[in-house]
Amino acid sequence: MSNSPRTVFVSGNFNVLHPGHLRLLRFAKECGDRLIVAVQSDRLAAKGAHIPEQDRLEGIKSNSWVDEAFIIDDPVTEVLEKLKPAIVVKGKEHEAKYNPELKVLEKYGGKLLFSSGETVFSSLDLIRREFTDTNLQSIHLPLEFLERHGISTNNLISRIEKFSQLRVCVIGDLIIDEYITCQALGMSQEDPTIVVTPIDSTKFVGGAGIVAAHAAGIGSQVKFVSVVGNDNTYEFAKTGLNTFQVKAHLLVDESRPTTLKQRFRSKGKTLLRVSHLHQGPISTQLQSQFLDIVAESLNTTDVLVFSDFNYGCLPQTLVESIVTLAKQHKVMMAADSQSSSQVGDISRFQGMDLITPTEREARISTRNSQDGLVVLAEHLRQQANAYNILLKLGEEGLLIHAGNGNEDSWLTDRVSALNSAPKDVAGAGDSLLIASALTLASGASIWEAACIGSLAAAIQVGRVGNTPVQRDEIIRELQ
Repeated sequence: MSNSPRTVFVSGNFNVLHPGHLRLLRFAKECGDRLIVAVQSDRLAAKGAHIPEQDRLEGIKSNSWVDEAFIIDDPVTEVLEKLKPAIVVKGKEHEAKYNPELKVLEKYGGKLLFSSGETVFSSLDLIRREFTDTNLQSIHLPLEFLERHGISTNNLISRIEKFSQLRVCVIGDLIIDEYITCQALGMSQEDPTIVVTPIDSTKFVGGAGIVAAHAAGIGSQVKFVSVVGNDNTYEFAKTGLNTFQVKAHLLVDESRPTTLKQRFRSKGKTLLRVSHLHQGPISTQLQSQFLDIVAESLNTTDVLVFSDFNYGCLPQTLVESIVTLAKQHKVMMAADSQSSSQVGDISRFQGMDLITPTEREARISTRNSQDGLVVLAEHLRQQANAYNILLKLGEEGLLIHAGNGNEDSWLTDRVSALNSAPKDVAGAGDSLLIASALTLASGASIWEAACIGSLAAAIQVGRVGNTPVQRDEIIRELQ
């Protein structure tokens, strides 16, 4: 028997790769280290070949489980005598039939297994499609809103084209989001607990990191400053940010892990979230290093964005020092501060050109649980000394409150949610924050900023996981 890695062999016609084939291939791959698939030639398959052999071969090669694939024009027994695989896998329907492979396998100690694959072994190509497919067909532009404010789509496109001239500095909590796809096995007999088995794991750069990645994706030049732990998650983040063309300055804090949020999902739904994080403020030494990096960056920055998750990366003294320096450099500032439970106060970012809280975050900051949305927004604007507020209302869309408007202009307006069939709302606020901030920095009005920000959010929620929004995606929707 061969001393090579445990090889598994499968053969067949494979006209069209259907779910049955995918389950079989997944099962075969699980049986060994290397999966080899032989596609029968047009001559061997005869009437069983409905598609040319090269097309059938390409279909097999496209499957992630297959390590090697080729066309055979000789009987399968001769191929087995040459390859001597450890295992041959055939469909369950062949078990009660004559199998010529068995004699060859018995000569050198190989095994013949029959299985059609369990449903849990659905192809990872199909599972991962959840993270690569984007649903943009359900996006619609807010035509009445555009008409009210005299905005044309050509104007919005021209604003987006100016993003390439903007230099952005994003600061805040870096988060890695991990989506663990599971197969539900049923209910535990010991206690009322759902039992699952993990099938696949996909990681994304999140938190302030994805805000920076969005900024690069829609065309601007980006610097990113944050704090990480000394662990494998940090290495993933560094590689990911580099891939997104973000110039990252990541300070290592030995006392904390790089924030990792795990989402266990099954059939498109999140079953459980687990967060690995440390919420204490960073040390004064790290704060000093952080401030030095930001201070140097402000010399060549047009927009400074605070992306705060209240995990200790931006203590109040550090925020105040950075805001003072930014005002001295006359740099535009935007901020978002996500509240966990009752923790968080967006108004601690004083004097921002733009803040983008949710209604809940605004009520926590102002301790106002009763007033209407317009009164709430004005209360927060005064408390935070902010110029513009985009109040996020979830599936109800966005309330725009422009506190620096004139009496004869709209001070408050609303944009409905632009994607009527969202797949994952987790990254909506991040894309809204950066897209609207860059639009303002390009010289646009708050109304134009709200529209482009809402459109970026609509694109983002059309897919699962944090994938940076691209400039061309927004322009394509506007066209």
